[in-house]
Amino acid sequence: MNSNSHLDETGAPSRDAIRAELVGRAVALQPLLRDQAARGESDRVLPVEVVDALADAGVFRLLTPKRYGGHETDLRTLTEVSEALGEGDGSAAWVGMIIAVTNWMACLFPEKAQEEIFGADPDARVTGVAAPTGMGERVTGGWRVSGRWSFNSGAPYATWAAVGALLKDESGAVVDQALVLIPASELAVEDTWHTAGMKATASNTLIGRDVFVPEHRVLSVPAAAEGVYPRASLDETLYASAFGPMLLLCLVGPLLGLGKAALNVAVDAAAEKPLSFTVHSRQADSVGVQIQLAEAALRLETARLHTYRAVDEVDRASTSGSTLDYTARAHIRARAGFAAQQVLEAVSTLLNVHGASSFADVGPLQRIWRDANVAARHAGLVPSVGLEVYGKSLLGISERVSLMV
Repeated sequence: MNSNSHLDETGAPSRDAIRAELVGRAVALQPLLRDQAARGESDRVLPVEVVDALADAGVFRLLTPKRYGGHETDLRTLTEVSEALGEGDGSAAWVGMIIAVTNWMACLFPEKAQEEIFGADPDARVTGVAAPTGMGERVTGGWRVSGRWSFNSGAPYATWAAVGALLKDESGAVVDQALVLIPASELAVEDTWHTAGMKATASNTLIGRDVFVPEHRVLSVPAAAEGVYPRASLDETLYASAFGPMLLLCLVGPLLGLGKAALNVAVDAAAEKPLSFTVHSRQADSVGVQIQLAEAALRLETARLHTYRAVDEVDRASTSGSTLDYTARAHIRARAGFAAQQVLEAVSTLLNVHGASSFADVGPLQRIWRDANVAARHAGLVPSVGLEVYGKSLLGISERVSLMV
């Protein structure tokens, strides 16, 4: 083993060193993200300066192959980076995470599709909607796809989209559920994202009508859920990562950052902010405040422990060439939703500590609160589904209620 922990056996920067560099870049963006957060929310889209900064920091290339100029890191790096970004602004963290992980998903498709996307444009940005709200009909050489796909985060800055569709054969029978890759230029965008939080994600609706999708740009979701991908077997372990866990755990990173940001605001303010209608001239002198801050901090720590333990399980399995069985994936699904709920409970406690001023427009807590509550309602983080999936697994009940496990 090389004595220099920053280098691997070949003398190249180690994975840990690369991760530290990329996370450091994300931390360095926090002042810009905080400064631009209100503007992004008002405009309902991330400012161009923020998107350019994310690109320059390598966020969009975190999970794309080195052969296309990407960093080809791992889920741990993506989660740490999006947590750092979330501490600055939830919407920016979410868009960065979504594009990075959907770029990863595009690399599960055959090499011909990868070449069309990243070979033609190493800076390609793929966004996506996994819900099968489109329909594909078999035609010569592929499928004719139409549909409406809502909640497409980062839509204004995407160059490609991966969208869900039910595929029908010549007789009209549904034969598969798939994700299909379509150039963004072939899809219309409808402005539908009018929400209480995560406003700058511009998660609008994509519309496609009779779009031709060749066979090599189709990924079977049931097959992918079991780790069967149509990509060629290359020496790139990142793309052997478990499908459901990758697409679920990545959602928690921005939430962890939002929780940390809320804790920092409440702790910093407690040193000077009085506790009204009491003898305490500083909140920090109140035992009640001390207890609540400790409780919130421990909830955030619980969320991080669950998240990063699961993240490391996914990364270890891919690098070792092993497979996460359904039981392990069910456990991960439950932990993702549980972690998100811990963040929400912590943020709620922190707003109670900070008081009515939490909701002042000029302060960040009200936006953090709204962003966290919207982000945690992503379908992949619904806690009751995760708990049902895990509970069935514990009891040996074979019924499967979701492909996203």
